[in-house]
Amino acid sequence: MSKLTKNQKIAYAKVEPEKAYKLTEAAALLKEITFTKFDASVDVDVRLGVDPRKANQMVRGVVTLPHGTGKQVRVLVLCTPEKEAEAQAAGADYVGLDEYVEKIKSGWTDIDVIICTPNVMGKVGALGRILGPRGLMPNPKTGTVTMEVGKAVSEVKSGKIDFKVDKFGIIHTSVGKISFSAEQIADNVNTVLSMIMKLKPAAAKGSYVKSIFLSTTMSPGLQIDAKSVETK
Repeated sequence: MSKLTKNQKIAYAKVEPEKAYKLTEAAALLKEITFTKFDASVDVDVRLGVDPRKANQMVRGVVTLPHGTGKQVRVLVLCTPEKEAEAQAAGADYVGLDEYVEKIKSGWTDIDVIICTPNVMGKVGALGRILGPRGLMPNPKTGTVTMEVGKAVSEVKSGKIDFKVDKFGIIHTSVGKISFSAEQIADNVNTVLSMIMKLKPAAAKGSYVKSIFLSTTMSPGLQIDAKSVETK
């Protein structure tokens, strides 16, 4: 095992391993124990008491972070010509159809979100093997297959994210940057957690939220007391 750096020793010294922190307290402490030279992402990991292998226990949702993600989101809109101006006016980084379908088939995936109109799903569906594993496949449930492309682009650019429980029963998602204030971090996290709690499947038995951890790219994880989350 490699030795801890000076900053890592400082960070771990400030963390009480068995303590479940209040959300606001954890957000403030997270800023104290992150020493990266870059603007690290803030992540939340929520372990749920569900069996993702069962369709009636799948947890997936969409939420708009009140303070955005802190990331520059690159958006591709795949649509027919009559929708291109609307997508461009909303701030889409790339707009078109056939040329981008061919680029993706050639391996290009230098984008964060793909939005498309329902009438082009025939062509987009053929890209499933490329886009699916990268989490880029448009989906009506997340609002990325829609005729209202302008609205969809605006929402994504302003902080709309989607999350999904993985095969281990854990939801992992980014909720901002460490340059955010502690209040902004807590507000974003609270928004995500509130939505997750509202999505509890009726088939899920026992404790729904098993654990919540907050961390940055290179910081120790801080356990969050679920009771400190304000349901909105």
